[in-house]
Amino acid sequence: MDPIIKLCNVSKEFKVLNRHQGILGSVKDLFSRDYSIVNAVNNVNVEIMPGEVVGYLGPNGAGKSTTIKMMTGVLKPTSGEVLINGVDPFKSREKLAENIGVVFGQRTQLWWALPLIESFKVLKEMYFIDDDTYNTNLKLFNELVGVEKLYSKLVRQMSLGQRTLCDILAAFLHDPKVVFLDEPTIGLDVSMKAQIRELILTLNEKKNTTVILTTHDMGDVDALCKRIVIIDKGTQIYDDSIENLQGFFGKYRTLKLMISGEDYSDEEAMKKCAHDIEGIVKAEFPQAVSLTSAVDEHWIDLTINEEEAQLMKIMSFLNEKVKITDVKIQEISTENVIKGIYERRG
Repeated sequence: MDPIIKLCNVSKEFKVLNRHQGILGSVKDLFSRDYSIVNAVNNVNVEIMPGEVVGYLGPNGAGKSTTIKMMTGVLKPTSGEVLINGVDPFKSREKLAENIGVVFGQRTQLWWALPLIESFKVLKEMYFIDDDTYNTNLKLFNELVGVEKLYSKLVRQMSLGQRTLCDILAAFLHDPKVVFLDEPTIGLDVSMKAQIRELILTLNEKKNTTVILTTHDMGDVDALCKRIVIIDKGTQIYDDSIENLQGFFGKYRTLKLMISGEDYSDEEAMKKCAHDIEGIVKAEFPQAVSLTSAVDEHWIDLTINEEEAQLMKIMSFLNEKVKITDVKIQEISTENVIKGIYERRG
């Protein structure tokens, strides 16, 4: 089986004007040819098979949006090759549009002043969706989320959650081969996030649609993705399963401590206590704690690398320094693993 998405040695450079300060500098900039070259994406190689749900992650400014824009035909790569379903997205944008769906954050593709069903009808004509496919998909959408009750509602009168839900349905309406989701659950409550995640998983399973997800919400990643690609400073630094992410970062555990005598209602005092405990542990086990300590409600969290020091030794050492009243040990979360990768690269 051939990959449905293929990025081969893809790079993207931008020319950025070196601006001068002040009014005279602004005038000078009008005629200046003093440019710097910025490498937004550098030599990225990714192959994604049909039906995969892949998380495309990275800190702000890492190059995620630039890569997505190249995959959707908005930008042309400076070098390398991008193929989506065998098509060059920049050269064949109209043909590509037939086979992709896109949801970008809170920017709706629905018609603001129209009832939802009219937006669906407009999309039906735009994508030349035949009657059988259109009716079958509307029936499926109604079975999954009861969308029929929103048909007569104006898009501008919908809540953010309702609009996001309908945007995702609109992206799947024409049975695209690939759907790009950019921060699909941003700003939503816990219940609506769970509903949208379940919807995405069900549509992926029933239609074998390839889904590319960019998000800062690790709940989305844990719920939806079996594979993660991480980009930082334009460079691809990870491409593997979410399970192997733990091995990529090391054998880490989160040590949660409750300390006697601390005022847990005083957030600043707790942060100071966490910082002091981190310093005590680092002084004795320099390589064992490489992530910043944190305060989680009534707990002080330390992320420990067990390849450098055993948890029991650290707990025994700490018990001699402070009075521990309770302790928990947790697996490190995906969010903390990825945060650690970012911090390691500085």
